[in-house]
Amino acid sequence: LHRAFSVFLFNSRGELLLQQRSAAKPLWPLHWSNSCCSHPRQGESVEAAAQRRLTEELGLSAKLRLLYKFEYQAAYGQVGSEHELCWVFAGFTDEEPHADAGEIAAWRHVSPGSLDTEIAANPAAFTPWLKLEWADITARYLPQLLAAADRN
Repeated sequence: LHRAFSVFLFNSRGELLLQQRSAAKPLWPLHWSNSCCSHPRQGESVEAAAQRRLTEELGLSAKLRLLYKFEYQAAYGQVGSEHELCWVFAGFTDEEPHADAGEIAAWRHVSPGSLDTEIAANPAAFTPWLKLEWADITARYLPQLLAAADRN
């Protein structure tokens, strides 16, 4: 069990920034995932790590709001697994990413409804934590997040 975080960045149109993980990732390569996710360094707060990785992976900064934290475990075939205590953040930006190609193969913005449709049609294309977190976000936080996106 280790600490991790997931960031969900929305733009002013209420679209979510998704990233496709690099082919070089040992776990879930080329799977679509939330805007940014990683792990804090020893002695680093989760909040500081989230801000650091937004800059390193996407060339972005955004004010983040902690939504919740939860524990999950998921295996990637025989390659390995994740067992994380994950902090889930949301933020807002209309800046375009400048993605680190070593971390991110592609990125795109998607409406919440389109993401729901894509996950239902092809769940294997998405990381397990994205599916878990997105279900919780849509059930508990999405209306407030979309209202806030409209104000930003």
